[in-house]
Amino acid sequence: MDMAGSGVRLGRWARRGLRGALSGLAAMGLAFTNLPLLVVSIVALALAPVPFLGLALVPWTMTLVRKRTDLERRRASRTGVLVTRPYHPPPERAVAGAWPHFRWTVTDPATWRDLAWLGPGALVGFGLGAVGVLVPLYGVVGLTLTPLWIWLATGWYGYGATFAIDTWPGVLLCLPEGAAVLAGGLWLAPWLRRVDAYFARLFLAPTRAAELRLRVTHLTVTRADTVDAQAAELRRIERDLHDGVQARLASLSMTIGLADKLIDRNPAQAHKLLDEARESSHTALVELRHLIRGIHPPVLAERGLGGAVRALALSLPVPITIDVDLPGRPDTPVESAAYFAVAETLTNMIRHSRAHTGSVSIRHADGALRMVVTDDGGGGADPAAGTGLGGIERRLAAFDGTIALSSPPGGPTVITMEVPCALSLPRTMPSSGTD
Repeated sequence: MDMAGSGVRLGRWARRGLRGALSGLAAMGLAFTNLPLLVVSIVALALAPVPFLGLALVPWTMTLVRKRTDLERRRASRTGVLVTRPYHPPPERAVAGAWPHFRWTVTDPATWRDLAWLGPGALVGFGLGAVGVLVPLYGVVGLTLTPLWIWLATGWYGYGATFAIDTWPGVLLCLPEGAAVLAGGLWLAPWLRRVDAYFARLFLAPTRAAELRLRVTHLTVTRADTVDAQAAELRRIERDLHDGVQARLASLSMTIGLADKLIDRNPAQAHKLLDEARESSHTALVELRHLIRGIHPPVLAERGLGGAVRALALSLPVPITIDVDLPGRPDTPVESAAYFAVAETLTNMIRHSRAHTGSVSIRHADGALRMVVTDDGGGGADPAAGTGLGGIERRLAAFDGTIALSSPPGGPTVITMEVPCALSLPRTMPSSGTD
């Protein structure tokens, strides 16, 4: 089991390093698009005083620049470095080529920060990408090409370039050196991608004033989403009560009334109706319990977030490892939102990921409740594909929470959810450990 686990970890480490090297290669290619965009932008700004031409050319050019910087933000997010879009919201009924659209583009400070990044971003991205690609490639040369070339022709100056590798002992020395260089390159490549992402964040992330503006906009949107979600939830509860429990209780009342009329004339038929009424009351009770669990599970109120997630994991067909360490309990609304977010994430894992195992880690640190759900499925999760991640994001956004997704093709999928909150009510039962 240890050897198998080590092999799995080694494979994941190698895939991570390979993805970092390929990402570095992509960064080298994308760097060549920065300079043409910079030149075109300078030309467009120089032509801005020209009537009609400047009004249309500048916004069109800046749209291309924003597409490029948005791509860089997405690339940074894949390394775990979050870079938020800092742009002002567009004016209402803005028409391309019109003055409001032009003014919205050129008065946004983020536009000029994007332009300032194009040149340095190209140099840093190309340089770090080249290192991330060439170092592993140099290791591959030591493992493969050097012995092959020595076999075909002696006297080739290979690794180190300080002595002629013209003997088989010299060739054999290239093999461990190549393996070491390859391993070092695969370890280094992901870190170089993170350095590039942090450099991009210096230019492309919102300033403090922009963050405050985005914060106000975000709160306005999440407040509206919360109101809509609460109204939809109330309608759902009303519909479930009306179509389910209420209808069954009405039928139960009619059955009991009919049995009361038949109790003297036809006792056997009356007893049969009472049996039906007993079954109907049991079904109504089950439906009512399901409805209550959908509002606020009793196990959550009794055992807290850790106990509720453990109980949920036991009902799933895939083995889930639970690791919870909470020195207290969040407020009830936050605790409920966190539970349903984890539940929805695990449901998505069962439905879409084809995972064999999964894990849930819940911690509280730096004033935030952090929940990490991982599975070993096929990856490729996309919030735009209707997998429920958008609903989770809206649920957490009501409490200023965030969700981050890492799901490369082939897996693993890691979903990290954070909700700012404080803990209260000291823990009354053990909730840490691993199941």
